[in-house]
Amino acid sequence: MIPLSTRMRPSGLEEFVGQTHFMYEGSLFYNSIKNKTFDSAIFFGPSGTGKTTLARLIAKEMDSNFVEINASTTGTKELKSILETAQLRFSGLMQETTCLYVDEVHRWNKLQQDSLLKAIEEGIVRFIGSTTENPYFSVNNAILSRVRNIYEFHRLTTDEILVVLKRTINDTEKGFGGLDIRYDEDALRILADMSSGDCRVALDTLGFIIDNLGEGEKLSKEIVAEAMQRQTTFYDKEEDKYNLLSALQKSIRGSDPHAAIHYLARLLQGGADIMMIGRRLMVMASEDVGMAYPSAISVVTSCVQAAQMIGLPEAKINLAEAVVLLASCPKSNASCQALYAAESDLKHKKIDDVPAHLMDSHYSGAAKLGRGLDYKYPHSYGGYVTQQYLPDNLYKEGVKYYKPTNNGSESSFKKYLEELERIDERNKKG
Repeated sequence: MIPLSTRMRPSGLEEFVGQTHFMYEGSLFYNSIKNKTFDSAIFFGPSGTGKTTLARLIAKEMDSNFVEINASTTGTKELKSILETAQLRFSGLMQETTCLYVDEVHRWNKLQQDSLLKAIEEGIVRFIGSTTENPYFSVNNAILSRVRNIYEFHRLTTDEILVVLKRTINDTEKGFGGLDIRYDEDALRILADMSSGDCRVALDTLGFIIDNLGEGEKLSKEIVAEAMQRQTTFYDKEEDKYNLLSALQKSIRGSDPHAAIHYLARLLQGGADIMMIGRRLMVMASEDVGMAYPSAISVVTSCVQAAQMIGLPEAKINLAEAVVLLASCPKSNASCQALYAAESDLKHKKIDDVPAHLMDSHYSGAAKLGRGLDYKYPHSYGGYVTQQYLPDNLYKEGVKYYKPTNNGSESSFKKYLEELERIDERNKKG
């Protein structure tokens, strides 16, 4: 049986859902497909976000011969045969370029990747490679330099997956439109939410549920929980997730690791995904801990990345480490408050231009315009020299945005900045 996720692949660009940061009507990406000028590219992102689907749509829209292979099962010999056939098509009367889609391209070694170079460079193939790993680490530089762009695919939002699920239920050709499926709106949203941005998971779970619903039975949140083999208490009320995330952040901000771990456990038990929690923790590391312990953002980011790589249930351990660290270390929001104050001035004050001595002087004629003149290079003065950096009106007002606390590591930064202020005062007095 063909999986529902395969059956429901969109037949045209107008049906494609997600990736609206680069794929929308009128975007350069969209226009390049419609104008048949789309060039080689790499699609990078998590599974179930539409990489293969979009590659197939591109080939269809451009009327290209489409060849799809997976790097984990296709070796150099098979690739050579594909390229030879593509060469014959390109050299024929029609001079047809083959659209070659290589899924999991990161699995090829350097030699296999390099075998594509000539075909891409000469236009024999229009190459689209997809990977779940960062291409800047997993794909050869020679390939990267020959593709037009690297497009990063994001996990689909709950609302985007919900659009696909409803379309599937109502589609009379490929979906379940002829079955008069009854469902609770909340149940469908829970299914979309619990799929963690993976549309394939959402669709195939929906297919499993509908194929096995009892006669007259309604698709409910209890059935979704059974199908996903996860609890749905977290999803009983939409506001629950935000209440628990809020309680987690406020417990961390209040330096209570016991309460923070409690709310983490409730989030995980309720079915919150790793990135939902991870994103909030990374924000806290800068918003609530900040300069009091600057290493927090690095440690927390590493914990979240490790949790993603390991996956649940063991990922809980990585998240717990991040939560305990954030709750147990000194706190300061001085850096984010400095930003908010600067943004407020930009909204409510007329700000003078950048001082002339700070302007870019790396072009012909800059000196004639007075750009960059009289700038003092701090390293030539032992690391610091008294000099104006703020725009004139803010400098004259004596504006200070960053107001460091005495908490944790920030106290040492505060002492250093206060010493620099004393140096400035002495220099002003002569």
